[in-house]
Amino acid sequence: MIRPSNLRLARWANHMLNQLFPAPFQFALIVAFTLVAALSIGVGAWGISKTIDQYLIASMTERVSRDMRLAQAFYSAHLKWIEDTAMRLANDALVVNFMHRHPDLNQQGEPDLRAHLLSQTRGLLDQGNHAIVIIDRTGKVKAGYLVEGGEILVLEHDEQYSFLPAVVQKALQDGEVISSTEVLGAEVLQSVSLAEKARIPLLETPRAAPQLYDPREGSAGLVLISVAPVSRKGETLGAIAVFHLVNNDFTLVDRIKSVAGVDTVTIFLGDQRISTNVLTEDGKRAIGTRLSAEVGEVVLYKGESFAGPAFVVNQNYITRYDPLFDHQGNIVGILYVGASQERFLRLLTAFNRQVVFIALISILVTFALAIPVSGYMTRPLGQLRRLVQTSQKVSAGDLSARAPVSVGGEVGLVARSFNAMLDALQNTQDKLIQSEKLASLGQLAAGVAHELNNPLATILLYADILRREVTLDEQHRADLETVISETQRCKQIVSALLNFARQTRVDARPISLNDLILELIEIEKRHPRYEKITFELNLDPELPLAELDPAQMREVFLNLIHNAADAMPEGGKILIRTAARPDGMVTFEVEDEGRGIPPEHLSKLFTPFFTTKPVGKGTGLGLAITYGIVKMHRGQISVMSEVGKGTTFTVSLPLKLSVPKERVEEEGLIG
Repeated sequence: MIRPSNLRLARWANHMLNQLFPAPFQFALIVAFTLVAALSIGVGAWGISKTIDQYLIASMTERVSRDMRLAQAFYSAHLKWIEDTAMRLANDALVVNFMHRHPDLNQQGEPDLRAHLLSQTRGLLDQGNHAIVIIDRTGKVKAGYLVEGGEILVLEHDEQYSFLPAVVQKALQDGEVISSTEVLGAEVLQSVSLAEKARIPLLETPRAAPQLYDPREGSAGLVLISVAPVSRKGETLGAIAVFHLVNNDFTLVDRIKSVAGVDTVTIFLGDQRISTNVLTEDGKRAIGTRLSAEVGEVVLYKGESFAGPAFVVNQNYITRYDPLFDHQGNIVGILYVGASQERFLRLLTAFNRQVVFIALISILVTFALAIPVSGYMTRPLGQLRRLVQTSQKVSAGDLSARAPVSVGGEVGLVARSFNAMLDALQNTQDKLIQSEKLASLGQLAAGVAHELNNPLATILLYADILRREVTLDEQHRADLETVISETQRCKQIVSALLNFARQTRVDARPISLNDLILELIEIEKRHPRYEKITFELNLDPELPLAELDPAQMREVFLNLIHNAADAMPEGGKILIRTAARPDGMVTFEVEDEGRGIPPEHLSKLFTPFFTTKPVGKGTGLGLAITYGIVKMHRGQISVMSEVGKGTTFTVSLPLKLSVPKERVEEEGLIG
């Protein structure tokens, strides 16, 4: 059972809804506005979020690229310091004399040499595991020193072991300093008691490749080394090798981070981290962890730089990895810089929250504004009823009915468009009636043409027999030729009637319109009707050939100049122009200085049997036939006239009659 209080509440809610939405159309408008706004705002918010996301990633990537340039500059500068130290020691007189006088440096003068080396390297190699190795001309280690914490320590060494044979051999052979990044195997490091300092256990790392890039990872050492030959008076005594063992040494990566402002820096031997300030989850340096497989594929195996988001140890970073090469151009490691995505993600999350909040507020505001706006828009709907009533009258057959235009805006536009449609409908109906008349006239013309064809053919037959079988004098033969010529002309007129009645074909072929006009003018100007007429020709010499029916074009041209001459009984000038315009068409104009045509007659000029000439002076078919011929050629004909000043007929014809002849026949004069 419904309680009275609930019933009153339901009625009140229904009343409020009726007040807010008095018509279903208004409710539909509100819903449509809100949905459109929600969709637009949602798409805009998504687009803005993606744009900001891409911008921040691009900015972070650009920043990391800048960090890589700084890291490479520090790395190269450090290698240059090592090279300068090696060259200074190789050119030091005390070192040269010691190597010349005491080839076995372990027996004589070593304390003095060690003190001298310490003084020469103080301040340059105070930090990190920097070693100085003296090598004889055969490439064997003669002495080794470790510069550590401002002290120089003597390294135990194996004189029988060849130290860096490839680097030393090339430096001794070329007599030039070689500075590069090299990998020293465990046996080489053991020969100078540095194997333990280089040892780094391999740690299991998510996303690492199943196979090591360099099988020596974990035991070998990555060094920045410079080998400088030592010579005296052109004699090579040996070489000085100065190198920085990067394994377990964080001085270089920490210096890059603190001085250059780079977030994280790592140096890899192969795909193993041997020096880094990237931390693991427990806050320790990620020494011994390995590179992710997808990055290693790009940097180590393809030799290309990798830039962009990447998984580093246990989280995502915006990174840049560049390969490190040894003196032979082989990839031995990687230099990495990166910035954690955590700050970027926090910023992006906060921004997305703001975008969502603004989007929701915008949708609510749109909903609130849609209520009064939709009410204003639906008010003119009542005025559309009169338009509906008018349409009902039209459907009943009253084409004279018109909708009242009493309002502006869209409703007024609809009413005006409706009235324009009725005007066009009335005009179309009038044209249909006219077309029916033309169809009837066409049938009449076809009948007359067929009836005339037979007697004309008989006249031509007997005239031709008379010409061939009877001997006539020159005057009579000329008269007979005139009879034949004029009879043929009559047949052409009959053919024109057939054109009007769609009973002929267009025999089109490329012709020169200029030549056709010159030929006809040369013949016609001898006719008595042109005794007081002068012809002025303005023919385009560049006029191209056009696909036309020569006989039908003669009929068109003759009709136009005959009309021009008839319009000037007292004489005058006929101007004929040709031009290659518009594109793909040719145009000719026939202009006279005659009486002109009244404006009320212009719309009837091409109607069959309409003529302004006196009785007996014209049939009213000339311009109708001309119109039909032009239309069958897919052309246009127009007329401009001013009473007392003259008339100009303009005919434009296509260069190529591309439509099939059957279609031309179907689209002849009528329709």
